[in-house]
Order: sequence, then structure tokens, then C-alpha cells
Amino acid sequence: MEVLRFVCDAGGVRLDRFVAEHAAGIGRRRAAAIIAAGAVLVNNRPARKSQGLHAGDVVTIIAAAVRPERPAAASELAIPVLYEDEVLIAVDKPAGVATVALRASDRDTVANFLVARYAEMADAGGTALEAGLVHRLDTGTSGVLVAARTPAAWHALREQFRRRAVEKRYVALVAGTVGAARTLRDPIAHHPTRASAMLVCADPIRARALGARPALTSIRPLQERGAETLIAISIATGVRHQIRAHLAAAGHPVRGDEAYGGAPAPRLMLHAVALGFRHPLTGAALLIESPPPSPWAGG
Repeated sequence: MEVLRFVCDAGGVRLDRFVAEHAAGIGRRRAAAIIAAGAVLVNNRPARKSQGLHAGDVVTIIAAAVRPERPAAASELAIPVLYEDEVLIAVDKPAGVATVALRASDRDTVANFLVARYAEMADAGGTALEAGLVHRLDTGTSGVLVAARTPAAWHALREQFRRRAVEKRYVALVAGTVGAARTLRDPIAHHPTRASAMLVCADPIRARALGARPALTSIRPLQERGAETLIAISIATGVRHQIRAHLAAAGHPVRGDEAYGGAPAPRLMLHAVALGFRHPLTGAALLIESPPPSPWAGG
């Protein structure tokens, strides 16, 4: 059985932290799990995740336990492909389908579909469970999603996202009348009491205290529909739940977004209609588009 051995050179560190730092950066949560499963020994004896190490302690890890988790290939998933070439693939993500796998046992995500189509995408960038995806859409959001088939393409695309050089366009059906185009600029932080939610911080002091990130969301009305408005959206940044949180804070929650006060609907009425960027291999401008879903496409 293949094992990894490390000698602790300084005392005072917890075992789970030591394992996370030395075993290919697997993270403390997974380190704790493999310690609990008995895959880690300290001086040839079973150990606890909270155990403190001393200088000279020998930590032995079963190698198979820390190999990167890879998403299962799920060829049965039916996800439309919008574009593909030797280094890129873009898909039309359905609403209700998660973007990335959170664990190797997941089977119903875009990542599972991608590795079924091209197994090497598990090694394209980020983590294996992301399968080369260079950005994410919330599970309820549909539309354009792009992934890289090679590490070089992944890094080139991620750099474009970092520089805010990617055009990101959406449409949404929201509550109320949106009378004119405007840009929502308040930063967004993780909600201090709701683990899965984000919080728009209009108060600069609170924004600093919560570590809020800059967020820019531009909106433009397309069509009034009674008590709702179909709007076009573009975002320059990519904060988690950015569009949903900004619109809710502005008094226009997305229909179907009950987490942020939206009216009930069969699905989240938010769709990524276009993603524009430079091709990582040729440098040519590329715009991947997905028509808005019918019957709420509008004009």
C-alpha cells in the first residue's frame, strides 16, 4: 500500500491543519474526514484531527485517501452544447442543474456531463470537481456556461474574468416597474446570519466590517408586464448571487427567487443570454449566446 510520510519540524500545529498543508492542499474539511476514516497515523498510531503535533512526529497518510476527487462521468445527462473546439466548450445550462460537483458521488451537474464528454477536463484547471469550468451559474439560473479543455485555456480565461474583460449579459423577470436604466453599485458580503445568502451593504462601515466585495450590476427595462418588468442585465463583476441580491435590495426581486423575496414560480426567472471574451488560443473576439427561454423572452 502506497503511503506518504512527513516529519513535523515544529510543534504546536493541529494534525488536520498539518495534513491539509502537506497533502497536496486538500483542505481542512477533507483532511479531517480522512483522519476520521483512519487513513492518517502519527508515529504509527491512530490519531484525532485536533491532536497537536510535536517536532519530530512522523505523520503517515494512505496515498489513495488524498488523491484528487474526480467527478463521475454522466453521459446520460442531456445538456445542449452551444460551441466547442479543441480548447473550449460552451453549454446551455438548464435551470435546476448545478454547475460543479461538490463531491465525487455527485452525478447531476454540468461537471459530470463535461467529464463524460471529455475525460481530460477533470485536469483542465481549478479542481477536478469543476471539470474545467471557468465560471459558475447559480443552480436556478439557466444559460451560457463556458469551460476550458486544457490548463492553458483555463488560465487564459480566468485571467480575462479577473481583469473584468468578459462581457456577461442576462435577462430576468422582476417585481415592480423598472422605469429607467441604471447601475447598482453597492458592495456585497456574505450574510452574517444566513449561511447560504449574500447581503448588499449600502453602509460603507458595515461593508468594511463584513468584508464586502465590489459589485456592479447594470439593468435596463425591456418590457412591462403588469406588476413585473422584463429587464436586461450586464455585470462587470462576479460576486456570488450578485444579480439576485442587488435586484432584491433595489426592490425588484427576481420572480421565483424566494430566498431574496421573489414571488413563487416554477423556476428562477434569470437567464444568462450571452458571454463575450477573447478566444484563449487565437485572441479572436467570441460571443456565445443562448436565446431567452420562451414564453418570457420578451423584446
